Amino acid sequence: MHKPDKAHIILLVFTCLGIFFVNLDAIYINIMEARNFVTAREMLVDDHWILTTLNGEPRYQKPPLPTWITAISAAAFGMKSMIANRLPAAIMSLILVLTFYKTVLRLGKDQGFAFVASLVLATSFYVIFSGRNGQWDIFTHGFMILATDRIVRLFTDSKRIWTDSLLAGIFIGCSFMSKGPVSLYALWLPFMIAFGWTYRFKGLRKMWLPLLVSTLVAIVLSGWWYAYTYFFDREAVEMITRRETANWTGYNVRPFYYYWSFFTQSGLWTVPAFVGLLFPYLKDKVWDKQLYKFSFIWTIASVVLLSVIPEKKSRYLLPVLIPLALNTAMYLEYLFRRFALVKNPWEKLPVYLHFGIVGSIGFLFPLGGYLLLGDNLDGQWFWFVSLSIALLIIGWMIWKNLLKKNVRGTFYWSIGLIIAVMCLGLPLANTLTVNPEFRSLEELNQWQAENDDLPVYEFGGFTPELIWAYGNPIPVLNKEGTIQIPEERTFGVLIAEENLPDFQNTFGDYQIEKVMRYDMNPKAPGESGHKPRLYRDLYLIRK
Repeated sequence: MHKPDKAHIILLVFTCLGIFFVNLDAIYINIMEARNFVTAREMLVDDHWILTTLNGEPRYQKPPLPTWITAISAAAFGMKSMIANRLPAAIMSLILVLTFYKTVLRLGKDQGFAFVASLVLATSFYVIFSGRNGQWDIFTHGFMILATDRIVRLFTDSKRIWTDSLLAGIFIGCSFMSKGPVSLYALWLPFMIAFGWTYRFKGLRKMWLPLLVSTLVAIVLSGWWYAYTYFFDREAVEMITRRETANWTGYNVRPFYYYWSFFTQSGLWTVPAFVGLLFPYLKDKVWDKQLYKFSFIWTIASVVLLSVIPEKKSRYLLPVLIPLALNTAMYLEYLFRRFALVKNPWEKLPVYLHFGIVGSIGFLFPLGGYLLLGDNLDGQWFWFVSLSIALLIIGWMIWKNLLKKNVRGTFYWSIGLIIAVMCLGLPLANTLTVNPEFRSLEELNQWQAENDDLPVYEFGGFTPELIWAYGNPIPVLNKEGTIQIPEERTFGVLIAEENLPDFQNTFGDYQIEKVMRYDMNPKAPGESGHKPRLYRDLYLIRK
């Protein structure tokens, strides 16, 4: 195998630092993150490391490995720090990109191509989203890529069969312990189909014993937590399993063709990704037909397998973006070599369309950004001006290289555009989310302290973002249709808008006083993004 180029590794590290690590606290927490971060906090505060909880209630929907890692990060750098809680996902993204580089290098034996493919992966939209977000998708697929890299090594140039086999089993187990069988199905299985079809499993017979041990290791690591929770909390496990099973067939159900536009999830690379999937057009133009066949089969197999599952969400396409980055890089490498010689205007059109749009973003941002953000730029002019200058320069360089038919230059400047947006643009995020009535539920702690630590309950189902802001579990009164009346003579109740009629019926004979509203919506009331689930009215109840 060709050794990784040290310069490429350094550049990939700095690229990932600019994309995944900067401004990690710029964006408001979302519901998935809140669930994970609250569970990590309750590990630290309540010592719920194995029988994991969310708001004090069992949460066994997801295995705990990423939550353990996040809890350790929070313990080291601050439980309330968004940076500390999101940092492990960013680190996992860096590992994913560097491992992907090594895998592509093993297969293609070309350092420059592996570098380009890795840059495409690092700058694909849902990879960026997952890598900067406290969700566990990046962990399960990151660990699985570590496993597939060992599998590639095992069947290509391995001199350490036992080591690679055992590590593959360990990484598969870690992937399973991050989000169950998701990556095993959506990433590992299509990878094995594509690798077996294209490269074959050479020397499989002599490896049967190490692979058997690897499989056993993977099974043990994958299953011990599930067995433990079932043994010690069987009733909760069975209830959660029934609910999750129902979701797979009755929640977010989409038609088979729902993922037909999967290539758009690569964001910046939508047009090149689409052209790269035109197999009859590209198969005789690429520099490595076998590698292109492998990436194409891996991508399509992953999409088909995901399409079979009734429940579909856009973020489930993350494992598809990994082989899609490799597939897209095959097309880009062809453009690097041959675009200056292309005569067919229809073949030129996608290139001018794609990079022309990307370059124009730089020119249009200063005026468009000012018109969009308007008066909200007060206090943010440094970031706006810095981003405007950076994008103007980048836009100019993209167009300059495009007119010279230097596709390689336009590619690298496009990477620079993404880095500029992450480093200089994310601080402007709060100019897009202005709610003059914003009041964090964290302030409820102060109200309780001023009222002799009065207990407060949630009437209906809790919202994870609110629990995260509050800092502690909030007991829920209405569970499975049964309402438990608190024993205290005076207490507070948080009411969601949808639960107000039931609340009034339940406490109609009590003295009720509305205290205030806690509104954690980034958007102002009346705007389309203002969600009822993100605000609560606090009522003081006296018997």
